[in-house]
Amino acid sequence: MEKERERVISFFISSFLLSAILLFDLVLKVSGNAEGDALNTLKSNLVDPNNVLQSWDSTLVNPCTWFHVTCNSDNNVTRVDLGNAQLSGQLVSNLGQLTKLEYLELYSNNITGKIPQELGNLKNLVSLDLYTNSLTGQIPATLGNLKKLRFLRLNNNTLSGTIPMRLTTVDSLQILDLSTNKLTGVIPVTGSFQSFTELSFRNNSGLIQQKVAPAPIGPPPPSPPSSGISTTGAIAGGVAAGAALLIAAPAIALAWWRRRKPHDNFFDIPAEEDPEVHLGQLKRFSLRELIVATDNFSNKNILGRGGFGKVYKGRLADGNLVAVKRLKEEHSQGGELQFQTEVEMISMAVHRNLLRLRGFCMTPTERLLVYPFMANGSVASCLRDRPQSQPALEWSIRKRISLGSARGLAYLHDHCNPKIIHRDVKAANILLDEDYEAVVGDFGLAKLMDYKDTHVTTAVRGTIGHIAPEYLSTGKSSEKTDVFGYGVMLLEIITGQRAFDLARLANDDDVMLLDWVKGLLKDKRLEALVDTDLQGNYIEEEVEQLIQVALLCTQGSPMERPKMSEVVRMLEGDGLAEKWEQWQREEVFRQDFNLSNFPLLVDSLSHIPPDTLSGPR
Repeated sequence: MEKERERVISFFISSFLLSAILLFDLVLKVSGNAEGDALNTLKSNLVDPNNVLQSWDSTLVNPCTWFHVTCNSDNNVTRVDLGNAQLSGQLVSNLGQLTKLEYLELYSNNITGKIPQELGNLKNLVSLDLYTNSLTGQIPATLGNLKKLRFLRLNNNTLSGTIPMRLTTVDSLQILDLSTNKLTGVIPVTGSFQSFTELSFRNNSGLIQQKVAPAPIGPPPPSPPSSGISTTGAIAGGVAAGAALLIAAPAIALAWWRRRKPHDNFFDIPAEEDPEVHLGQLKRFSLRELIVATDNFSNKNILGRGGFGKVYKGRLADGNLVAVKRLKEEHSQGGELQFQTEVEMISMAVHRNLLRLRGFCMTPTERLLVYPFMANGSVASCLRDRPQSQPALEWSIRKRISLGSARGLAYLHDHCNPKIIHRDVKAANILLDEDYEAVVGDFGLAKLMDYKDTHVTTAVRGTIGHIAPEYLSTGKSSEKTDVFGYGVMLLEIITGQRAFDLARLANDDDVMLLDWVKGLLKDKRLEALVDTDLQGNYIEEEVEQLIQVALLCTQGSPMERPKMSEVVRMLEGDGLAEKWEQWQREEVFRQDFNLSNFPLLVDSLSHIPPDTLSGPR
């Protein structure tokens, strides 16, 4: 009887535990599928001619293995990146269920319909990029609920109606672009909108700039004469007041003109008079302010030197750390208007993987650019110049750097108008923030420093080992020049070596570097190529893939290199196998006809030290 009772109790306990496990599993599946269901609903409402959503499988527990979707450690979706994917169709309200989403990137497609009000539920959203689509309807007032939102770009759509006042309460907003729509009404000038100029609202014929009446300036009107004042005294006082008013008239006119003057012409205002003038978030610093911040450009504050000048660490009056690039003196004379125009253009290139220009300073003899300070320096310094106490960059970080820098370059090539070509892509110009996120630095400086030239470059800018062969031989650069430099930089990230030193790894003057890399890849001898500081802690399949991308990017003919947007997709796992297979077939064809790629390092320049043609650092 006792045994029977124990058996019954054991049965009930087992049944209870099994039920609990099944229930827990069900809860996990429901929780995991909620975000997957939301994204699948989006997929079903989109037309996808290039099958970029092919991996979005509704049978999976969660969407964290899908391409173009990023999750955190808790398997919550934090990023959806479908920019420039040629998608059409409409957005869905289910997107509001992605409560941990931080980045929603759907720019440069052909998406129609309205912006769902449910996007206001995404309380963790940092960036909302829906620009260059065919969206209609009003801007949802619920976007004012997004208190962590820093980047809001809805430009180049056909949005109508007024700008919601609730948007002005989003204090975190740093970048706002509502230009080229059909918006109407008055542009708000309260809250966070006070720092944005008409550049954020241009090409909306129905928008009206608020008129602010200038405050009265100058001496107060004369008081009426009292009964105790003689007529002569009254006349004398009137004459004196009239003279004072006449003298003050130019000051009154200047003050009125400055108030009424459009913000996009703020460059004409001397920095020393009004250093707080902004273009969006771009500030014109006074020279005195930067001298104080850098301790009179002290040598102890030098962060780096490059072809365009020195970079100094500085601390502003508000305590924020900055990096101040002081351009070389030979570039600082003349060309003020064109220099200002180029500064403005560079400041409009805003992407999380681009170093954001915070401000500038211009005097008759100085050109200075002010950037945020990057806590972890450059990729080059972390690979080769780190202190012994600092561990080597982990493979997962190197892989993330590769993807982040590719995204930044793709933005410069495909989403800036006019497009920006970096012309010196290398590990020294990829900076790392406090989270080791890649930030492309010094973009646009080559163009900025050629502001006195025409579109034809008069001097090759770049670093030996990174310069594409066609650029070195003809001086003509294109976005494919950057692709070549990016491919070489991938080899830097994999090997930990400077590009100029990579050829020495081959140990054979008769073997071209790229041929040597291809041979190691074919023989699966990755250990001879991967940075020894990693001590074998890497994933071989991922190393192979990164080498394949590097070889595709460093092909001799620029026409055969992929675009940076294609590189991004390949690094995200979309299309690399097909590209690599096609390239191998063409390689066999080239070998049959005794054709070869350009060498990575040009023999005729191999004696030149790496710094001789160095560009921005």
